[in-house]
Amino acid sequence: MKSINLLEKLEFRDKDPLAQPLHVDRHGRALLFTLKPGQSIREHNAPNSPFFVVVLQGKGIFAGGDGIEQTLGPNTLLIFDPGENHFIRALDELVFVGFLHEVPGP
Repeated sequence: MKSINLLEKLEFRDKDPLAQPLHVDRHGRALLFTLKPGQSIREHNAPNSPFFVVVLQGKGIFAGGDGIEQTLGPNTLLIFDPGENHFIRALDELVFVGFLHEVPGP
């Protein structure tokens, strides 16, 4: 068993959001995202995997494939289907974990 304290030693970048791999293997990956207020992650999708997001800290605006923006904060689980476009914009310091299933190699 491995354990990781998700809110310990958080790192934020001044210019762009940061996505740090917490765990990566052939079965999937877990990434820790940190965004300063006003930073955003452009619209994109994960074509071969659902994308699960757990908001740990802060508030952000999240939108899925329907383009409807929702302000969400801690203790929220978001589920994006494979290939579903989504984007994120931080309202304050935003911290979340994203999980992807098996992702094909190059």
